[in-house]
Amino acid sequence: MFKKILVPVDGSTLAHAAGEFAADLARQHGAQVVGVYVIDPFPYIGIGDASAVGLQAYLAEAKAAATQALDDLRQVCEARGVPYAGDTIERNVVYEGILETCEAEGCDLIVMASHGRKGVQALILGSVAQKVLTHAKVPVLVVKPSAT
Repeated sequence: MFKKILVPVDGSTLAHAAGEFAADLARQHGAQVVGVYVIDPFPYIGIGDASAVGLQAYLAEAKAAATQALDDLRQVCEARGVPYAGDTIERNVVYEGILETCEAEGCDLIVMASHGRKGVQALILGSVAQKVLTHAKVPVLVVKPSAT
């Protein structure tokens, strides 16, 4: 049924759980997992020498986090014998980067984590998962934190 499953990652334990779920699903369907890490661009204001140094430090840190998160997903897929491809992209709006990757890669399912924020925190922070659910043209499976 599914051929390519997109898994947005952010390095969190919830994203890891979503990756495991997606890899298990991919194994059952003979599908490939495509991982994506979306980097928010540096809020560069272009004033002074420190801005360029700050940009380089920010990008180095963001790329290191992306590499670690995507490597985690790669290991999950390898352990299950599932084909994997991953990429890091830079976008101003995370959910748009996820949707653009989904379309560009020809994915037919998105499996992603939701932090399950509620109330004011959800209103202030917004929800990438909610925006993906609202705008996606393919099915979206949301892995939520388990109740403890």
